[in-house]
Formats: sequence, C-alpha cells, structure tokens
Amino acid sequence: MVVCLPWVYAGAIDLSPRLLSYVASRWGGGAEERLKGWSNFVTLQQQRRENRAVDPDSRSSPVYATNRLWAGVPYLSDQSNWGMDDYWATPVEVMGINHADCEDYAIAKYFTLKELGVPVSKMRITYVRALRWNEPHMVLAYYPEPDSEPYILDNLTDRIDVASDRRDLEPIYSFNDDDLWTAGSAAKAGKSSQIRLWRGLIEKMDKEQRM
Repeated sequence: MVVCLPWVYAGAIDLSPRLLSYVASRWGGGAEERLKGWSNFVTLQQQRRENRAVDPDSRSSPVYATNRLWAGVPYLSDQSNWGMDDYWATPVEVMGINHADCEDYAIAKYFTLKELGVPVSKMRITYVRALRWNEPHMVLAYYPEPDSEPYILDNLTDRIDVASDRRDLEPIYSFNDDDLWTAGSAAKAGKSSQIRLWRGLIEKMDKEQRM
C-alpha cells in the first residue's frame, strides 16, 4: 500500500464544459445534471456559510447537509460497479455512474467538505473493520476541534454519531491530504501519499481537472 506524491489536489468541482461533455457521453445526460446538482449544492452551502451551526448533527450544519447529499447515491459494490474488488472512485465518477461503495462515500464527503472550507486537519478518511459483518469498511471522521472526539459520517447509517458510540467499528488507519495515522497512536505514521489507491485517486482527479 505505499509510494510518494509531491502535490495535493486543490479543488473538487471545477466542472469544465469538456468534463461535463465527457461525463454525459460516458453515463448519459442524467450524469451531467447530477454533477451540476452537486455544484449547486456547494454554491448554496457557501452562501450560507455565516449561518453554519457548529454541531455536525444540526440540520443547518454543512457536515449534516453533505452527509445527506451523498446518502442519496445508491450503494453498489466495486465488483458490480467497476468489475474489480477495490476501486476508489472520484466524486465525479460517483455522480456520473450514480452508485458508490463505502470508500467512495467517505471520499466524496471529504472533498465536498473541503470545498466548503472545512480544513483537512479536521477530517480523516478512516479505514475500519465493521464488526457486525467482520468486513473492511471506510468512513469519514470529522473533528470539530483538534483534540475532540470525532463524529463519524458513515453510509451504513443516517445518523452522525461520536466515535465512542460506534462500537461496531474497529479503526485500523486514517488519513487526510497530508498525513497517515494508525489506530491507537496519536503520532503520525507517515504521509497519505504512501497509500497506492489514494495516489491513484488523486491522479484521476487531476486528469478530470485538466479536461
């Protein structure tokens, strides 16, 4: 799982006409409308920025709104969706194909909140084991303050619970744009660029930006 990346992707929803045309040709006109809906959502949330609630579980919070937005995308496994066991889709791909696996939800929420001005230091994409099914799973952890207990945004539930209430999840490692942590340690374990699938995701997002 490991390499090095000299740059960080800056924006998630620069929807050029060429990108919209590509998405429509690959997944149909509905894909273009879904992407525009995502862009409109971000614009509306940015306009409401001054009235944002701090509590992530408040309906007026961008964290709550973002969680609800991506919950509307139907679940489908990577094998059924992409023909492979593990594929990390970009948010554009998710909106295009209109299906997502657990990591796709976490990634899409991460980049949407980043676009809304949430510092990456307050977010970690977190790889866990879902104990109920004894299977790997991925969620987004949101930290209101650097040392606070995180809230968990998870496609398995509409609720946004604090981590201590999610005893069904066993953390393994987490990361954001910059850093990588292993469960149970406050010290950084390295850089997120060490994760091969993350590197591939960023490269795909960069290509989308260049369209």
